[in-house]
Amino acid sequence: MRRLPILIAAVLCLAIQPARTQPRGLKVHISVDMEGIAGVVTGDQLGPSGFEYGRFREFMTREALAAVTAAKEAGATEIVVADSHGNGENLLIEQFPPDVKIVRAWPRPLEMMGGIDQTFDAAIYIGYHASTTNPSGVRAHTFSSATLTKVTLNGVEMSEGSWNAAIAGHFNVPVVMVSGDDAALAEIRKVVGPIEGVESKKTLGFHSAVTLTPAAVQALIGPAVKTGLSKRATLKPYKPQGALVVDVTFKHYLPAEVLAYLPMFERSSAHSVRFRPKDMVEAAAVMQFIGEYRPDLAP
Repeated sequence: MRRLPILIAAVLCLAIQPARTQPRGLKVHISVDMEGIAGVVTGDQLGPSGFEYGRFREFMTREALAAVTAAKEAGATEIVVADSHGNGENLLIEQFPPDVKIVRAWPRPLEMMGGIDQTFDAAIYIGYHASTTNPSGVRAHTFSSATLTKVTLNGVEMSEGSWNAAIAGHFNVPVVMVSGDDAALAEIRKVVGPIEGVESKKTLGFHSAVTLTPAAVQALIGPAVKTGLSKRATLKPYKPQGALVVDVTFKHYLPAEVLAYLPMFERSSAHSVRFRPKDMVEAAAVMQFIGEYRPDLAP
C-alpha cells in the first residue's frame, strides 16, 4: 500500500506539467513574375496575345516548381505560390503538388506578396526584373510600365523586389533568394542585402539579353533555394527606417493632379504625389488602388 501514494503523486506531477507544443513547420512564400524567366525578352513571351506565351508560361511554371521542390526538400511543410505577373493567371496550377496553395488574379491584398503573413519563415522571388529607373534590365518597370516612372520609399528608389521585401519585412519575413536578370539581382541586393540569387540572363537592352536555357536556370534554382533557406536565421527582414514616406511619379501629370484632391496625398511635383502610410500593409493597399482603380470598372 505504500506504493499507492507514490504512484498518485507521480500521476499528478505528469498531469500538471505543461503540454509540449508540436514544433512548427517551415512555411515559405514564393512570388513568381515572368520578365526574369529564362529567355523572356519581349512582349511575345509575356501575355496571351504573344506568339510564344504558351511555351513561356510553361517555363515560368517549371521555374516555380523548381523552387517548390527545393523548398520541400529543405523541410518546407507549407508553401504558398503567388502568381504575380500580368493578369495573375499564368502558372499552370495542375502541375503543382496538391498541398501547395496558389494565389491568382487581381486585385488582391498585398499585391505580388498576396497570401503572406507573420506565420511565414521565408520569402522567395522567381522571375523578377529591374525597376523603371534602372537604365539596364530586360522589360524593366515598377508596377506599371504604362503609367509610372518612379516609386520611392523613404527616399530609396524601389524595384518591385525591394518593395515586396518591405511588405515581407512588415511580417518579419526575410527574403532568402531571388532569380532574374543581372540588373534585377544587383538592384535588389543593393537595397535588401546579399541574398542568394540565380542569374537567368545578362541584359543587353530593354528587349534583348544573353540568356541561359530554361533547363539550366531550373537546375540552378534548387540549390540556391536550399542555400537561402539554410541561411534564413542570419538574414534580417527588410524594414525601412523611420516613418514611411512613399513618392509615386507618373508619366502623365493628370493622375498626380487628381490624387492630390484627396487629403492623404501631397502633390510633390507636376507628375508626383507623396503619401505617408502607417505601415507597409497600408502602403500596398494605396498602391493597389492607384494601379487598379478606373471610373468605368464593371463586373
